[in-house]
Amino acid sequence: MRVTTDFWVSALLKRVFGAGGFAAVARRGSAEAGTVFIIVRDRFGGATLYGPAPQTSYDSAKPDERNFQRLELREDDPAADSRLEKEARFDPDIWIVEIEPGSNPIEELIALSA
Repeated sequence: MRVTTDFWVSALLKRVFGAGGFAAVARRGSAEAGTVFIIVRDRFGGATLYGPAPQTSYDSAKPDERNFQRLELREDDPAADSRLEKEARFDPDIWIVEIEPGSNPIEELIALSA
């Protein structure tokens, strides 16, 4: 059984804060089943956008885990803003979470697909 998006995002925020980082919800979507996009900010002002991984990249041993992939857009790039706006028009229930992971790599906080 897959947990709700609201519960999953709340757990993500706790993981980030517990690891010494900072996180905030920039856009709150559907509590039950909203798609999550993550903006990871580094100490030098750069940012990287992560979105849901394709269904084919899910591990059959962990079918309920949320997997993410790095999108080829930098968040500071105007194309990233337009990408998120386009996603929001297509699915108004999306979530956007911003993370500053601190000294921990993002791979320790979210599941990334290769």
